[in-house]
Amino acid sequence: MKGKPKAKQSDKQILVDSLKTQLGDAQAVYYTDFTGLNVKRMTELRRRLRKAGVEYVVIKNTLALRAVNESGLVSQRLKGPTGVVVAKDGITAAKVLSDFAKENDQRPAVKGGIYEGNAVDEAMVKKLAALPNREDALSIFAGYLNSIPMMFALALDARKTQLEGSN
Repeated sequence: MKGKPKAKQSDKQILVDSLKTQLGDAQAVYYTDFTGLNVKRMTELRRRLRKAGVEYVVIKNTLALRAVNESGLVSQRLKGPTGVVVAKDGITAAKVLSDFAKENDQRPAVKGGIYEGNAVDEAMVKKLAALPNREDALSIFAGYLNSIPMMFALALDARKTQLEGSN
């Protein structure tokens, strides 16, 4: 009797378990259609994502869905070739995907995903890409904090000038 070898099934389960573990730590999961990207471009995309601390996994849709469902996340139906972006920093991942797509004829296309437990579509991923990432936001905040003492000193100086002028 012919059947699938047990090793194949356990290999699939290992992939599902590995993806499920990654999903547990993720702030965001984005699904992409990488159709039209050659090996060189796929390698470049993976390199950029890895440099940003983001995982990119190409896996059969049924396995990806099983991992997503077993992790407790809600997901949409996946069709066609799918690359799964798993990120602890969803904004940085969205930026890398968006920038790469701009340079490569809008590929990979974002099918949708999950950000902080909420379903997102391609338009929302583009909006997330436009937001400042954590480092940029902290930099803006630090710049604001650094300007407070200077504004206070200027206000004191203006008040001093005002008081001296009224005497």
